[in-house]
Amino acid sequence: MFLIARNWWAVAVRGVCGILFGLGAVLWPGIAIAVLVLLFGIYALVDGVFAIISAVRAGAKNERWGSLAVEGIVGIIAGIWAVVAPNITAVALVAVIAAWAVITGVLEIIAAVRLRKMIRGEWVLGLFGVISIAFGLALGFSPIAGALILALWIGAYAFAVGVLQLVLAFKLRHWRNRIDSSEEEQERLAA
Repeated sequence: MFLIARNWWAVAVRGVCGILFGLGAVLWPGIAIAVLVLLFGIYALVDGVFAIISAVRAGAKNERWGSLAVEGIVGIIAGIWAVVAPNITAVALVAVIAAWAVITGVLEIIAAVRLRKMIRGEWVLGLFGVISIAFGLALGFSPIAGALILALWIGAYAFAVGVLQLVLAFKLRHWRNRIDSSEEEQERLAA
């Protein structure tokens, strides 16, 4: 787990991408569904790649990496599908986003439960999971929603998740700094 704290910046990048994507979708809700599909595809790809990077780094340090890898693969598949098939229908887009959000939410809750003994503030990751699941279920129950409403929902979701990821990143950075300070103190005392 210490590895993810050392790479807190990757979580921060994911958060910034979510915030930027969310603001774009909320500020320009009238964008065409094809552009929304493309933006979602890029966001899901970037998010998936950073999750895979985190999983590979965790695996190299013999830390748990499975849920991060699955989250990354799901994000990459959703992103590729959205980019390769830009003429996807609104209903299919809703289904892809809903499934992605629910799966990601479940994986984030699993990660939060595993982190609860290692760091304080793991509730942020768990809250992200709950928001993701709620968002996915809301989309699933209203698949005929218009592109305007869909853009606003996706924007609000991405913005909220981005903010929570930034909060988590800075908590991880703080935890890393505490551990680094503790190690430096131990080295100083040992010398």
